[in-house]
Amino acid sequence: MGNDELTRAAALFRAMGHPIRLGVLERLRQEGEICACDFTEHFGVSQPTISGHLRTLREAGLVRTRRDGTQICYSLAPDALEAVRRMSAALCAAE
Repeated sequence: MGNDELTRAAALFRAMGHPIRLGVLERLRQEGEICACDFTEHFGVSQPTISGHLRTLREAGLVRTRRDGTQICYSLAPDALEAVRRMSAALCAAE
């Protein structure tokens, strides 16, 4: 892996490095698309806290957004997750 790929992979792993953000990704994997307001109740945190975590995931490229009226709906970004999968598989293959 080149330096650019390692830098990108590190940014992705860093973005996933909080239990709430990892939980958001897991919920999106299970449900496909979720509106931002639905995360606050599930995780028992405030809307600003969820917004900050969603912004981190969005800026890392791990999630995509779609506006539905006044709501913003989130879904997984397959390309970024594929990069995470490749790096994880490479690390797991190391002996």
